[in-house]
Amino acid sequence: MTPTLPELTRTFTRIGFLSFGGPAAQIALMHREIVEERQWVSEKDYLSALSFCMLLPGPEAMQLATWIGWRTHGTIGGLISGLLFVLPGAAIVLALSMVYAAFGQLPLVAALFAGVQAAVIAVVIEALLRVAKRALKTSAHRIVALLAFLALFAFALPFPVIILAAAIWGYLSTPGGTGIANTAPAPWAASLRAVAIWGAVWLLPLGLLLLQGGILAEIALFFSKLALLTFGGAYAVLAWMAQEVVAQKGWLTLTQMMDGLGLAETTPGPLILVTQFVGYIAAHGTSGWALGIAGAMTALWMTFAPCFLWIFAGAPWIARLTAAPRLSGALLGITAAVVGVIANLALWFALHVLFSTQLQLGFGPLSLSLPDPTSLRPIMAGIAVLCTYLLLRRHWNLILVLLMAAGLSAIASLIPL
Repeated sequence: MTPTLPELTRTFTRIGFLSFGGPAAQIALMHREIVEERQWVSEKDYLSALSFCMLLPGPEAMQLATWIGWRTHGTIGGLISGLLFVLPGAAIVLALSMVYAAFGQLPLVAALFAGVQAAVIAVVIEALLRVAKRALKTSAHRIVALLAFLALFAFALPFPVIILAAAIWGYLSTPGGTGIANTAPAPWAASLRAVAIWGAVWLLPLGLLLLQGGILAEIALFFSKLALLTFGGAYAVLAWMAQEVVAQKGWLTLTQMMDGLGLAETTPGPLILVTQFVGYIAAHGTSGWALGIAGAMTALWMTFAPCFLWIFAGAPWIARLTAAPRLSGALLGITAAVVGVIANLALWFALHVLFSTQLQLGFGPLSLSLPDPTSLRPIMAGIAVLCTYLLLRRHWNLILVLLMAAGLSAIASLIPL
C-alpha cells in the first residue's frame, strides 16, 4: 500500500524521535515500522535499497529513510522522510552544544562529561565487535582489517587512501562481470536532473561561503570533503575527523571531541550529527554563540545535502547496481577495512582518556603513540571496564550506561583524595 503524505510525515516524525542506538537499531526500527507493520515497501526492495545505501558515502540509515519517502512519494516524500529522520536529533544536538559551550568548563559538568568519555570507549568496542562479526567472514577480509589497523596505528597513513585501497582490492578480487541483467531503459534523464538540482543545493552555498572566507568557509569545505569519505559508517571516519579538527585545525580539544561524541550517542538520529557539534564549537570559539549556530548549520548542511544527491540521483539505478557482484565486492573490502579503522579509533580514544600523557615513538616510516603507564587514570579505567561489561555482557541500554558513567565520575570528583 502507498501512504498519504500526512501518514508518511507522522510516521517519520515518530521514527525521528525514536531513532536511538546507531544505524543497526535505526534500520531495524524502520524495518518494523515500514515493512512489517505498514507494508509500504516489500522485504526484497527494502534489502536491495539497504545494500545500495551501504555502497554510498554518508549515513546509510538516513539515506534509507530518504529512499523510503522517494519510493512512496517521489522527491517530496524523500525530503519529508530524510529531513524528519535528521531534524529532531539535530535540534537536540544544537541545544546541547550551546549548553556545553556555556557551562562545560564548570568542574561538576566537566566531571560528568569525563565519565561519558570513559563510556564512549565501551561504545566503540561494542561497535567494533558488531561490525567485525558481520564483515570478517574470510581470512582475506581479516587480513585486510589487520592491514588497515596497522596502516593507521603504526604508519599514520591517510584514511581516504586506506578506504580507496580496500575498495579497489575488493572490486578486483571479486570474480564475474557486471551481473546486470536488467534490460529496462537506463534512467539517465532523471539522474542527470537530480545531479544538477541537488549538486547546486550542495555546492552553491559552499561556493558562496568560500568567496566570503573565514571560519564558516573552512567548516563548509572540511565537511564537504568529509561527506565524500564517510564509507562504512560514522565510526570509520571519526578517528580521521578527530585528528583533523583537533591536531591539524585546532578547532576543538580532544576532550571536547570526545564529549561531542558522547552527546551524539545519547540523542536520536545519525551518529554523524557529531559534525554539528564540531561546527558549533569551532565557530563559537571564534565569535560567540551566534556564529556558533551558523557553524552548526553549515556543518549540518554540508553533511546531509550530499545524501539527498546520492539518493535522488542513484535510486532509479538500484536494481542494476545491487546486481553487480564487483560493486558488492568493493563494499565488502571497505567493510573489512572499517573493522581495522574502528579498532584504531577504540585504541586512540582509550590512550587519551585513560592516560594523561602518551609517548611518541618514531623510527623511519613507523609512528607510534604509546601510553605512559605512570599517567593512568584509575577512576576512568574502572568506569570504562564497568561500562564495557554492562554493554557487552549484561546488554544494558546505551543511554542508561552513559548516564551511569557520568554519575559515577561526578561522584568521584566530589570525594577528596
